[in-house]
Amino acid sequence: MKFEHYAVPRIVFGAGRFADLGALAAQWGGRALIVSHGSASSAPSIGRLVELLSASRVASQVHAIGGEPEVNDVDAGVALARTSQAEVVIGLGGGSAIDAAKAIAGVLTNGGSALDYMEVVGRGRTIRVPALPWIAVPVTAGTGAEATRNAVIGCREKHFKASLRSELLLARVAVIDPELGVAVRPDVTARCGMDALTQCLEALVSRNAQPLADQAAREGLRRAGRSLRRAFANGGDLDARGEMALAALCGGIALTNAGLGAVHGFAAPLGAQLAAPHGTVCAVLLPHVMEANVKALRARGARETLLRYAEIGRLLADSDDAGDERAIDAGIDGVRDLVRDLRIPGLRRYGLRESDIPTLVERAKKASSMRHNPVELDDDALGAILRAALY
Repeated sequence: MKFEHYAVPRIVFGAGRFADLGALAAQWGGRALIVSHGSASSAPSIGRLVELLSASRVASQVHAIGGEPEVNDVDAGVALARTSQAEVVIGLGGGSAIDAAKAIAGVLTNGGSALDYMEVVGRGRTIRVPALPWIAVPVTAGTGAEATRNAVIGCREKHFKASLRSELLLARVAVIDPELGVAVRPDVTARCGMDALTQCLEALVSRNAQPLADQAAREGLRRAGRSLRRAFANGGDLDARGEMALAALCGGIALTNAGLGAVHGFAAPLGAQLAAPHGTVCAVLLPHVMEANVKALRARGARETLLRYAEIGRLLADSDDAGDERAIDAGIDGVRDLVRDLRIPGLRRYGLRESDIPTLVERAKKASSMRHNPVELDDDALGAILRAALY
């Protein structure tokens, strides 16, 4: 057995730990760049962070990004960080803000543009210098970007989202405070939670699965399976928020070491073409990708991977009662029911058309996540997944 494992050096987890951010940032200097959605006056958490930094004698500037980050967002952040002579970067918010902070910190020390280092659509240059020290502070429990070594950035001209990827991009510290999630809207809770669940699931059946990532994926699946509906129904349920924050962290640990699969392979071109949130894309695709993978695996007699799908069914149900075949089917049905209960809309609402499917299939096949899918899916199967996701 051979594998590699990457991890954030320090994880600070628990209710109230947001208060530690001033002291944590101060260890790297007196000037910080905050990367987030909104401004200090419009977002209470940003204003509170500015206060905490100031109390620790750290001056700060805010780089606001609109939606999911694109090349221009990263390059503008790099320019602002240089002008302000930032010594530490803090990503505060969902995966978009954290990935933008990660990319800014990496490009700052390596030079050039984000596009120079992006896979698939960029120049694919190697990141050789450690990123400027940066701190990840997730607010939504979704991408697990606080624990990953890649930053997903959109390239509008190429109709594709792709990653900058290196262990040199890992955060120095991840501060995960479930209290930050209490104010998150139910629809955001739903789609972000489904992203976390999807990442744990895809990592567990990945062709690149490895033992340490498996344990993180199992833990995340179990917690998401029993807590996502609760967090959706009652945003003030701090126990459910904590469970989902931990599930997202587990998903980030799992994916950065094991990779993902066809759901995220599709998410790259879909996210660039449609104004659909990433978690919504993952949620809508997941049961159909599971069904296609299981069908193909059964046809090939791939028992070892099928047993992992049976394990997924048991983890999501938090029960060991079902036999293997029944557990596999129950897992697929359980995910489908969860997407319905969370009221996540199909992709037709976001502009996906039947005529788009052939082009999207071709683009998805180029995505790095596709190579880790547990079984190769032909064009017919990939097209059928997208058609099922229209609703």
